[in-house]
Amino acid sequence: MMSFSKERKEDLEENKKSEEICEEIAGIEGTADDEPKDQCQKQKRKIKLPKNLKMKNIMKHKKNFKSEAAHGPKTLLDLEENKKSEEICEEIAGIEGTADDEPKDQCQKQKRKIKLPKNLKMKNGMKHKKNFKSEAAHGPKTLLEVDLDNTEAIADSAGDHHVECSKQNIKIKILEKLKILDLKKWQKNSKSPETLTVELDFSGNLEQNRLAEAQQQLLEAEERLFGSEVTRTEDEEDKLTIKYEIFILRLRLVIHDSFSEDNQKTLESAVTSIVQEEAQDRRWAKEEKHQQPVWRPTNCRQIHDTLLETIVEHRMKNADEQENKADNLSTSLKREVCRMGKQVQKDLLRVVQNLRECYPPDFDICRTYAQLYHQAFSTRLQELARSDISLEECHYILSWIVDYYPKDVLKHKELEEHISSSSLGPLLPEKDFKRLEDQYFSFKENEIRKWLSNAFEKEVKKWSDDIEPELMDGYYFSNFALDVLPLVDGAVKDVNTLLSCEHKAWSLLNQLDGFLLSYKIRLEEFIQKKQANISKTLSANLVNVDQFRDYVQKPEHSFSEYTRTACLSTLADLKSMCHKYFLREIHKELKPLYHKLWTQVWFAGHCEVVEELVKELEKNIDKIKELRPVCREELLAELHVEVMVEYVRRIMKRKLKLRDKEQQDAAAEFICQDNNKICSAFAEMGSREEWLCQILPKLSEILRLQDPGSLQLEIVTLARDYPDITEQHVLALLNLKTNLSSSDLRRIKESLTENRSTLDTDTDATSFFSKVVVKRKIPWMP
Repeated sequence: MMSFSKERKEDLEENKKSEEICEEIAGIEGTADDEPKDQCQKQKRKIKLPKNLKMKNIMKHKKNFKSEAAHGPKTLLDLEENKKSEEICEEIAGIEGTADDEPKDQCQKQKRKIKLPKNLKMKNGMKHKKNFKSEAAHGPKTLLEVDLDNTEAIADSAGDHHVECSKQNIKIKILEKLKILDLKKWQKNSKSPETLTVELDFSGNLEQNRLAEAQQQLLEAEERLFGSEVTRTEDEEDKLTIKYEIFILRLRLVIHDSFSEDNQKTLESAVTSIVQEEAQDRRWAKEEKHQQPVWRPTNCRQIHDTLLETIVEHRMKNADEQENKADNLSTSLKREVCRMGKQVQKDLLRVVQNLRECYPPDFDICRTYAQLYHQAFSTRLQELARSDISLEECHYILSWIVDYYPKDVLKHKELEEHISSSSLGPLLPEKDFKRLEDQYFSFKENEIRKWLSNAFEKEVKKWSDDIEPELMDGYYFSNFALDVLPLVDGAVKDVNTLLSCEHKAWSLLNQLDGFLLSYKIRLEEFIQKKQANISKTLSANLVNVDQFRDYVQKPEHSFSEYTRTACLSTLADLKSMCHKYFLREIHKELKPLYHKLWTQVWFAGHCEVVEELVKELEKNIDKIKELRPVCREELLAELHVEVMVEYVRRIMKRKLKLRDKEQQDAAAEFICQDNNKICSAFAEMGSREEWLCQILPKLSEILRLQDPGSLQLEIVTLARDYPDITEQHVLALLNLKTNLSSSDLRRIKESLTENRSTLDTDTDATSFFSKVVVKRKIPWMP
């Protein structure tokens, strides 16, 4: 049976002193107004509670709450009891709304039973009214009593009792301050702990990781203890001292766990408390020492900074226990350096992405962490650099110092915005870095010398063993230059990158000059042996010479001017040695035909002599078809020059005398015809030396001219076009014209001498006449 009764005023006041209980029952209102048939369909509701247990619901409404201190902190036991009462109230509230259901739906409702331990008191205060001014404004609160021995409800109203005969006509109304809307709102709030405001004491705040709130409570306690003129006891100071010690310990733990992903909110609260503590330290610093609390100053910022240093040292020390993609490196030192460097980048990214948001700007936390990691990395690298390390490890440390750390780690796109790498300073002191530089440079010098020596000895052994070079794309080639040059270039680039010293790079390349000189000597020795595969071997060596020359000529390679010039000169000698061998063999075949030029045989039948010469040229050119195209073109150009030089030399040997104008005109015509045939043949073979085709026509014009003045002008023009022509060359040419008087020769000489100093000569003109040797010196006529 259920009954309602009005409690006495004294009971109400007594209940107010204790914490309120709210037992909410809803959803069964209105059954008495239903039709009998509908009422019969209602399912009985049974609530079983321990005997004699009274459940009380008192609603509290206070608008002008002024001070949390007036209520006093709730104990942990109170919080637990409130939690239990909330859970029970939720279960009771769950039966709300059945009166509005359809009869069929109501019959399907399951009986709800709530069992509570005996003598259990449930306390819960609800706050709802906003414009509430006085508790007295509200009428007396009706309390609800539940009799556990009966399932029938008895309504007690002013001593009047009325019992319904039918159990289906149950009507229970709670008409006072209990509202279904309030019940729903409370139920929602009880399921959302975030919106439930609970005042925690100092210990509770620490347990909930609310360091800023806990610290604020300490400040308030400190103000109460030291801010009033009331005499404080030693016991009070001791208790607050202990709380401060507990707070500092908790602060240390939070800071130490800064890199934990689930610690960010706690860290932010801890940083706020540090700021507040620093402000309080500054306020107390203005007071006399004897007036300050024993825990002042707390130096929380100093504790924080010291802990950060410890954290960084610990993480860097244990970096070698983590993966960080360093396990494939060859030595433990390289693995340790790599892991530390990766750890620096990984942790600094965490600082920028997460920890930075927990700190105010004045902490400059990104720069602080960057300096700490930089210092920790530097300290360990100094220890390693001063130990006995291999040359390979020396190179690896230098690579991290000069390349990986400043360019990859610190220049990460997310770090650049927040960390200034220039302000961090060098990773190693100058003395330690210089020692590593010298060790590494000495290693590189020996390494290059060893590479060049070993590779060259293998190449020379192939020559000595008369091994035929490989044939690729129709020409012979050697891998020697391709094997050596990348090694040399890589070493030079490493030195330039790691040491940033141009003179050291020059020193490395100086070895290339000495190596090429050795190459030249050994090739000369090989040519003298005249082995079977000599032409094929020299063809392959011309490829090597061409590749070395291309490398030396490139301005981006760090040669000193002296070394570059010396290397190019040696390479030119090497090419000339190879060309001489091939050209000597060709000229040996052409020599009998050269002897026929500018003789009576040639004058009588010049066409046959030159045609035979051209055929022999084409025949010998086939012997060099297995040269690399660029090398064959250079060789053809040189052969073209030498054939023309030999032709002019045969003219100036004066084996043929042209006594009159008819003979001179004929000889001039023959020269032009020969020139056309020879130049056409070379053009077909691949020569591009077109300038050679202008020499013989100019000489033929001198033979054709008869007027001394015109002849004088033509010779001056020839001297302008070919500055290397000498008086001996001119005199040898004029001696072919036997009809010139001594006075004519004298005037021509004087004109040549007078005009040569004033001639605007072509400085880019290719040397030609200097190759034409006039063996017999011819005197000028007096």
